[in-house]
Amino acid sequence: MTAPEVLVIILSIFLAIFLAIGIILGILLIRITLQIKHVTEKAEKTADNIETITSTVASSSFAALNSMFIAKALKKWMKTSDNSKKRR
Repeated sequence: MTAPEVLVIILSIFLAIFLAIGIILGILLIRITLQIKHVTEKAEKTADNIETITSTVASSSFAALNSMFIAKALKKWMKTSDNSKKRR
C-alpha cells in the first residue's frame, strides 16, 4: 500500500464519521424543532385563554361597578324621598 492509498482510507473513514455525526445531529435538530413547535402552540393556546379570561373579568367588573353605582344612587334617592316625606 502506498501513502496516497493510506491517505484515501483515512480520509474516507473521517468522512464516514462526520457524515454519521451530521445525520444524527440533523435528526436531533428536527426533533428539537418539533418540540419547540409544540411548546409554542401550547403557549399560544394559554395566551388566548388568558386573554379570554381577562376580557371576561373586565366586562364582569364593569357590570359590577355599574350595579354598585346604581345601587348607591337608589339608596340616596330612597333616603332623600324618605326625608322629603317626613318633612311634609
